[in-house]
Amino acid sequence: LHQRKYFIIYNKLITWEQRKLGELAEIVGGGTPSTSVNSYWDGDIDWYAPAEIGEQIYLESSQRKITEEGLNKSSAKILPIGTVLFTSRAGIGKTAILQKEGCTNQGFQSIVPNKEKLDSYFIFTRSEELKRYGETVGAGSTFVEVSGKQMANMELMMPKTTPEQQQIGEFFANLDNLITLHQRKCDDTKELKKYMLQKMFPKNGEKFPEIRFKGFTEAWEQHKFAAVFDGLQNNTFSRAELNYESGTVKNVHYGDVLIKFGDYIDASETELPYISDDAKADKFKNSFLQDGDIIIADTAEDEAVGKCTEIQGSEGLKLLSGLHTIACRPKEKYGPMFLGYYINSPAYHNQLKPLMQGIKVTSISKSALQDTDMIMPQDIEEQEKIGAYFSTLDHLITLHQRKCDTLKELKKYMLQNMFPKKG
Repeated sequence: LHQRKYFIIYNKLITWEQRKLGELAEIVGGGTPSTSVNSYWDGDIDWYAPAEIGEQIYLESSQRKITEEGLNKSSAKILPIGTVLFTSRAGIGKTAILQKEGCTNQGFQSIVPNKEKLDSYFIFTRSEELKRYGETVGAGSTFVEVSGKQMANMELMMPKTTPEQQQIGEFFANLDNLITLHQRKCDDTKELKKYMLQKMFPKNGEKFPEIRFKGFTEAWEQHKFAAVFDGLQNNTFSRAELNYESGTVKNVHYGDVLIKFGDYIDASETELPYISDDAKADKFKNSFLQDGDIIIADTAEDEAVGKCTEIQGSEGLKLLSGLHTIACRPKEKYGPMFLGYYINSPAYHNQLKPLMQGIKVTSISKSALQDTDMIMPQDIEEQEKIGAYFSTLDHLITLHQRKCDTLKELKKYMLQNMFPKKG
């Protein structure tokens, strides 16, 4: 926060000036060697195409490479480290910074900063302005394209001193690195969860998982779905019959199970809609949900049909299972969250694929579920450990995603306030 305040004050104290991009940097186009000449390709010179410019900020290696001969026989030019690549054709405005010398195809107008006048990361932070400018001045009948001359004529408000540019660039570089760090940790934890869901539940027909907690050696037991659960009544209230302002009975809608909710929800902390008509809701009072109940979405537009969420934190709440759901109550007690993670795991969910019906909209029936197999540990302590383990992974995923989102909001705010407004 101290650093954030410092830059806002700094910008107000020091007068900026308007400069043309071409006064501060060289704008360099790209080129493509003939694809019919083999000796031009598979060399050791990085050669970037627009499709390679995505979420990554720094570029260190290209998918395709060209030879020295290919470089000399095309209009491509070697670009130094620190060059800001700028896609200048269809899909104008994607940017990245070169971390290693390389070249591009003709879909770029790359910005090579004069190091004494322009900081690479500072101009990279102006990516949105560059994109808007390119889309405004670009022209073409087949596709919109912005020329190097047009890019050179772009006017930008700039600090008079390069050190100020560098400090601003460094500030945003640190933000971007933190965003990347938390996004990577989030993605890595998601991959770990996916892997462990495959390994901590036995594959079809087997009785032992590949990975399990120390101290548990007994074979898991197989039961039919019908032997594990009793059915509960669901309602058919549409979104129009629900609201988020007031009511006495809350509702779990299948769309939220498919999109918003994870393998379990804490009903006391999760935003759930109310049923608008209390009289209608009261007709289902014998099916109010409790902890451990499972809500399965019976309809989806893909193979997500059959996704479930387990209810936790329901004490003191009146909660019903809604439209296009199958509500189930375990006949005996299971470890918290175990059933939610198990039913959503490939070990169980893969059984449902042959049972799904429909083309545009896929569904599964309550009767089809009854004969599916559930292979589970008999020891409730093992169930509890499995549920707690996956819950911890989900908390880590949420933590890193929340930090990532917060940093993105901070970056957005700072981009709006660290550069002078036009006029």
